[in-house]
Amino acid sequence: MPRPIVKTALQTLGHTEDLKSGIVKPEGFQFAFEEVPKIIQAFRRMVRGQEFDVSEMAITTYLCAKAHGKPFTALPIFLVRAFHHGAILCNTTLGIDTPKDLEGRRVGISRGYTVTTGVWARSVLQHEHGVDLSKITWVLSGDEHVQEFRPPANVVSAPAGRALEEMLAAGEIAAAIGISLDHPDVRPLIPDAEAVGLAALRRDGYYPINHTLVVKDSLLAAKPELAADLFAAFAEAKQRYLTRMRDGLIAEPTKTDRLYRKVMDIAGDPLPYGVEPNRPMIEAVIRHAREQNILLRPLVVEELFATGTLELAA
Repeated sequence: MPRPIVKTALQTLGHTEDLKSGIVKPEGFQFAFEEVPKIIQAFRRMVRGQEFDVSEMAITTYLCAKAHGKPFTALPIFLVRAFHHGAILCNTTLGIDTPKDLEGRRVGISRGYTVTTGVWARSVLQHEHGVDLSKITWVLSGDEHVQEFRPPANVVSAPAGRALEEMLAAGEIAAAIGISLDHPDVRPLIPDAEAVGLAALRRDGYYPINHTLVVKDSLLAAKPELAADLFAAFAEAKQRYLTRMRDGLIAEPTKTDRLYRKVMDIAGDPLPYGVEPNRPMIEAVIRHAREQNILLRPLVVEELFATGTLELAA
């Protein structure tokens, strides 16, 4: 009997490439990968139209989608991790000497208010630098994946046709999150950002989650074994990647590979899967989303992940 085909949107990363190449073959089903030019496009298509059986998704997009009753559920597979201290650029001509100087100013956010990088970066401002987020006007360059979401009153859209990059260079906004800009008047708000993030990992186990994996609820109901099969396949592909990393077999490491190598030296596995190894960071992103008025009620970790995966770890 042929194995069921599962339509999947997943970017090619060091720890997913063996799935996409077919070297790792899951039990009980076959992947049918659709290549999406930018993975954020898949997030939107999954949220708005449930166009995939399985899709990578930014974790805050998922929290927001879950809060609005979207019919898919995550597995505790965390595909992208990053530190976000370096995600904030500021204009040096506006007297921004410390993060607290952003209060009373306008700060851009690439795309929507619920973008995960924005959530983690705002949490850094709030919890590490004492910034009152309510005293900042947040300027968006796009809209939200979850159409039903309504942002707080201090969130506005950038003027039509204006890019955050040009607004920051011109001093029309004091800072921006999630953009790249090489300009003489622009610098990172927090110096030595990667070192600061790695220090937080050593000190507190701080290691933000960016992306998870979601599956249609209808598919999980029809094939309850699918969740564990998916988890096992992703875990095998990840372990193959980590072995290559440990053995120095990645010929041209990317910036992400190099970061994961540094995390590996501090914490062991740079991409832990499973609820319990990640509970502090899952609870943290829920808390930050609540503090930033993305969630109207706190979500419980156990309601976010598929039945049969809560005890898994890899």
